[in-house]
Amino acid sequence: MWQVAPAGDRALLVTVGRTIDPSLLGQVLALDKALAGRPPSGLISTVPAYASLLCHYDPGVTDAARLEASILELEGHVDAAMAVGSVVDVPTQYDGPDLASVALQTNLTPAGVIEMHAGREYLVYCVGFAPGFTYCGVLPDQLSVPRLASPRLRVATGSIGIAGRQTGIYAVESPGGWNLIGRTGLRLFDPAADPPVGFKPGDRLRFIPAS
Repeated sequence: MWQVAPAGDRALLVTVGRTIDPSLLGQVLALDKALAGRPPSGLISTVPAYASLLCHYDPGVTDAARLEASILELEGHVDAAMAVGSVVDVPTQYDGPDLASVALQTNLTPAGVIEMHAGREYLVYCVGFAPGFTYCGVLPDQLSVPRLASPRLRVATGSIGIAGRQTGIYAVESPGGWNLIGRTGLRLFDPAADPPVGFKPGDRLRFIPAS
């Protein structure tokens, strides 16, 4: 059952679940598509994430109650089957500063970590935290490691990290507490581009080890 709650005085957060699950992301993206096709009066923009959709609205045109009613009318009437898009290859140099530590924590060799990380495709669940930061999942169970006890103040653009069951790409230089195992030269954030970010929820990525 969808839950709708205020997010400040100009947005509603629609939550469809509480776990990292492709079927929940499918519901979010289906709702997002439906609202884009027939936007309720006053709806300005939406931001999809793992199992939620943030809906910004103009309080001069509508109010929270009317927008919530319009959204809930769609529950059970959207096609939540997520379209399978093309897989994007991410060229990766596996030379991150935490690669050896991850290998030690997981009882793997560095080569084993690389093989396991690069051995599957990943669904993009969310883009955020910092501009263009790409949250992907899910990792194999054996690669699940906690975040760093002390986050770094600066993580270089293009760094690829893992934490818990997720892997992610730092699109801009920023603080960060994920275990860094590699880097890519792909440009994932360009404020002059449309859209400015390289990936969106629903995309699928495959990390390709550089020769």
